[in-house]
Amino acid sequence: MNFREQALFALQQTVIEDKVALVNAISLDTHSLEPAQILSNTLPLPGRPQKPELVDPRTVKMRSVGSLEGRAALLHAIAHIEFNAINLALDIIWRFPHMPEAFYTDWLKVAKEEVYHFGLIREHLESLGFHYGDFTAHSGLWDMSEKTTDDLIARLALVPRTLEARGLDVNPAMQEKLQQVGDDKAVEILAIILRDEVGHVEIGNRWYKHLCTLHQLDPIQHYADLLVRYGTNKPKGPFNIADRLKAGFTAEEIDWLQRS
Repeated sequence: MNFREQALFALQQTVIEDKVALVNAISLDTHSLEPAQILSNTLPLPGRPQKPELVDPRTVKMRSVGSLEGRAALLHAIAHIEFNAINLALDIIWRFPHMPEAFYTDWLKVAKEEVYHFGLIREHLESLGFHYGDFTAHSGLWDMSEKTTDDLIARLALVPRTLEARGLDVNPAMQEKLQQVGDDKAVEILAIILRDEVGHVEIGNRWYKHLCTLHQLDPIQHYADLLVRYGTNKPKGPFNIADRLKAGFTAEEIDWLQRS
């Protein structure tokens, strides 16, 4: 299998360990890229284990991190986001042809770092006596990927630039909550995730703006149009401005976001 076929094969896997091993094995050193190839898929995507049970986001309970179960539920939610992020990075590699080599290697880097994040959170969750799959979860991140299967610009705008960028905003507050209950290990892991997610959002921003330039689209206006077209609310603050700037948002974009 070539590079992009391997990404699809990893995405199809339902056993977490198999998916992780396949992601870590993908490399241009051992797999040809073939960016012009049009791939097709016949299996359910993404491949995922039977648990966690996926439910309506409105039914996922919010628990206080002051209790062990509440802290585990928060960590489980983060683990689920990271697992979905692995699948999202794999999906963008196989699904969208005719991009430069750097596009595919950028998203492979993201997939491998998401594997690392998922492993860190999963291991810490297990140290508390819980497992990935013990709590319910929802498929919000993946749902947006399904809505944008035919439009790479929309995918970049609405997944890394919107949903994943939101993680930059909420991560520091989660670190503070976990610091207050003395979970220094979780704080350390979240700091690693925040550091790497800045780079992931930057990759999304960079390729979104590359395509906007290519198609002579105004990045801010087109983003606003896509929010309306896909029925997505404009992101609301408070924003982690410092990290959004590091992640490639311009001051003009942040000003637009902050306008009511």
